[in-house]
Amino acid sequence: MHYPFIREGNQTKKRYMTVYGSSHITVEPNIASIQLGVVNEDTELTKAQQKNASLIQQITKALLNQGISKEHIQTADYSIYPQYDFIDNIQQFRGYQVKHLLSITIENISQTGSVIDTAAKNGANSISNIHFSIKNKDIYYNTALKMALNNALEKAQTIAEDLKVHLDSVPAKILEQQTEHASPIAYKAFAPSNALAGASTSIEAGQLQLQAKVEVKFYYYT
Repeated sequence: MHYPFIREGNQTKKRYMTVYGSSHITVEPNIASIQLGVVNEDTELTKAQQKNASLIQQITKALLNQGISKEHIQTADYSIYPQYDFIDNIQQFRGYQVKHLLSITIENISQTGSVIDTAAKNGANSISNIHFSIKNKDIYYNTALKMALNNALEKAQTIAEDLKVHLDSVPAKILEQQTEHASPIAYKAFAPSNALAGASTSIEAGQLQLQAKVEVKFYYYT
């Protein structure tokens, strides 16, 4: 904390203090995103591409039938990689790997498990990057920001009372400090074995924490 003097002629000595306020609120996620799709190999590139295209079309149709809107189904990755084996230290061409992944946004997070199951049952063999986050995050963050400002004011009042000085409760300067508002909950990639075995996939969204921090300058008088 800083307490420099500011002299203004013969006026009352005015000083300032800098305090830091912080706060956080816990929020339940209300939106989920998943990357899922198909990875295939074939010695002929065209065959691998055609197989992927057919399965992606089948997966997309199934998700649309489940209520996922078209604008929430987007291509996330499409790649082609030649595959090689090394036999007796000699590189031998094995075929082509074709990957086609979709990014799925789920606004009803209770559907997350069933979306995974539906995709797996319709040919998806790659499911990864499951994230839960908050839609309209600023509404919740602004609440935390107000609480952080109040926290800074309480600190300044405590200091002023202890020093027996007069505090100007209107801040002279407020700096919002950068924070990671809410890191999405991420799940690692996994094989959709539950869906293939007939068991439904259970995904728990948990909770996210929104944090706000401020640096506030208050004047006080002796």
